[in-house]
Amino acid sequence: MTEPSRFDQANAWLQDHLPQHALSGIMYRLTRITWRPFKNAFIRAFSALYEIDLKEAESADPDHYRDFNAFFTRALRQDARPLAPGELVVASPVDGHISQIGVLDGATLIQAKGQYFALDALLGGDAALTQMFTGGSYATIYLSPRDYHRIHMPLSGALLRTGYIPGRLFSVNDATARTVPNLYARNERFITVFETGAGPMAVILVGAIFVGSMETVWSGMVTPPYGKAPHWQTFNGEPRLARGEELGRFNMGSTVILLFSPGHTAWPPERQDGGAIRMGEALGQVSRVAE
Repeated sequence: MTEPSRFDQANAWLQDHLPQHALSGIMYRLTRITWRPFKNAFIRAFSALYEIDLKEAESADPDHYRDFNAFFTRALRQDARPLAPGELVVASPVDGHISQIGVLDGATLIQAKGQYFALDALLGGDAALTQMFTGGSYATIYLSPRDYHRIHMPLSGALLRTGYIPGRLFSVNDATARTVPNLYARNERFITVFETGAGPMAVILVGAIFVGSMETVWSGMVTPPYGKAPHWQTFNGEPRLARGEELGRFNMGSTVILLFSPGHTAWPPERQDGGAIRMGEALGQVSRVAE
């Protein structure tokens, strides 16, 4: 990434002064309008603007979708995202662009060139989780508006904990990542922690401006409403989700951050420099934890 330009800095200043949650609430309502002329025009204009490959979708017909959000979170054909073989292969949970990938420097992650942020801040100050992932591996994947927006399991796992952390809703694109300090630790996020064959794994859904809501397959909609205090919930290994199974979805685009405990994950050279990736493709390799 390049250094932030004056335009980047002005854009970040503007976002900081916008009513971020109010704007996201308006987007939430707009994307759920069911009036056929409006939602079909919205779908067609969006598809053209972002060059959406509708051949991958279960249906390319705007009439198939109840509203724009149903189109945005559309299912794909069963053969559109083949899963990389191997139960110890980390499958990309989403379509997107790898913003950063590597090993934590103790409890510090790279946000962008020259920008770092603390693991404990990302995890809402939870000391046990911070200790669990300190020195581990991480990957940050940004979803653009044109991407497929369902989130899938990188590895098979049993749900242990979830945590909602309130925050701002800055954009999470490259320009904002290199300009806004502690971006991912400042934005609203939903943390999911699973026990896997390679130890604990966290899949963190990071909110952003115009992200109308986030949801999971076990609890439905997480936001809205937007909370003012962190909320944690403990699970007893249920549900269990298979590798590649749907975990949740963004109702509009955002970022996913993966965390793995130390010593169990290897990122291949072709992933080190970032670049585009599709859901189900091999992101890395893990080693099985001894029983």
